[in-house]
Amino acid sequence: MTIFWINLTLVYMFTLFARFISKPLSLGSNFVSPNKLFVFLAISSLVLVSGLRNNIGDTYFYMHSYTESDFTWEYVVTNKDPGFGILQMLLQTISEDPQLLIFITALITNLLIGITLYKYSRMIELSFYVYITAGIFTVSMNGIRQFLAASIIFIATKYILNGDFKKYSLIVILASTIHQSALILIPIYFIVRREAWTKVTFLLFALAIFIVMGFNQFSEMLFASLEDTQYSNYSTFDEGGANNIRALVEAVPVIIAFLGRKKLREMWPKSDIIVNLSIISLIFMIIATQNWIFARFNIYFSLYNLILISWIIYLFKENNRKFVYYGLLVCYLMYFYYEQVISLGMYYRSDYINF
Repeated sequence: MTIFWINLTLVYMFTLFARFISKPLSLGSNFVSPNKLFVFLAISSLVLVSGLRNNIGDTYFYMHSYTESDFTWEYVVTNKDPGFGILQMLLQTISEDPQLLIFITALITNLLIGITLYKYSRMIELSFYVYITAGIFTVSMNGIRQFLAASIIFIATKYILNGDFKKYSLIVILASTIHQSALILIPIYFIVRREAWTKVTFLLFALAIFIVMGFNQFSEMLFASLEDTQYSNYSTFDEGGANNIRALVEAVPVIIAFLGRKKLREMWPKSDIIVNLSIISLIFMIIATQNWIFARFNIYFSLYNLILISWIIYLFKENNRKFVYYGLLVCYLMYFYYEQVISLGMYYRSDYINF
C-alpha cells in the first residue's frame, strides 16, 4: 500500500497548490482555472502509478491476452468491442510488451478524467482526493476497458451540459466500440437534462427500492433479456452484493446537494444535470448491494460525483466550510483505509516502481 499512500499525498498536494494559485474563469464568477502545471503533475502521478502496475483486478488477464493474441483485422472484426481491438493492434506494431497496453490505457483514462475535473471542479483537490479515496482510481485499474469507455464519455460532459446531443451521441458510440455497455448513456442523456429533485427523481429512488425488495424476480427478467448478448455470462456472476458502506459513501454528496439545492442552482444553473447523473450513480449502487455486477454500470456515473462533491463545500455557511472540508477529508481517508487495507488487502506490484 506504500505506493498508494505516496500517490494520494502527491496528488492532493499538487491539486491543492493548483487551486491556491488559480484564477477566475469567464464561465462565471464561481468557476476558477487551477494552475495547469500542478494539475499536470497530479495527473502524471496517477498515470505512472496506474500505467506501470502489473497486478490489480483483471490487469494480468489483459496483459496475458495482449501477449498471446495476434491482433489482426480478422481478429478485430470477429471479436466484440472492435475499438479496443484496434487499439491493441496499433500498440502491437510498436511493441509486444503488454506494459505498453496498461500504460496507454492508464494515460488516456486518467488524462480525460483529469481534464474534465480541471474544467468543472470548484475545489479540484477535493475531486482528485475523492477519486482516489472513494476507490474509483482503483476500479479504473480493474475494469480497464469499461473505465476507458467511461473516461471517453466523461470528457463529453461539455456536450451534455450544452444540450449538443449529436456530438454527445457520437462520442458515446465511439466509447461503445471499447465497451458496448456505454450505449446506456444515450437514453440517459434525455433523463438527466431536466431539473433535479422533481417527481421523476423520487420515482427513480422508489424504483431502486422496489428492485432491491424484489431482486430475485428482477434479476431473472434482466438476465433472461441478456441471454443472447455478449453479457449473458453475467447471469452466472455470484460474488455477493456491494458493501452497504460503499452505497452510503456514494450517497453523501447527493444528500448534501439535496439539502442545498437552491444555493447550488444559484452558483451553477446547469448543476442539476450533474446532480441527476450522481443520483443515477447512487441508484445503481443501491441495486448493486444485491449483486455487485450492477456496480459496473455505476462506473459511468460515479465520475460525476467527483464534480458534485467539489461544489458542496460552498453550500454551507462560510464559518462552517472548514469543518465540513476537513470532515470530508478525514471520513474519506477512513473509508479508503477500510476498503483498500482492511476489506480488499490491496497491494501494488510493478517492475518499475518498488518501495
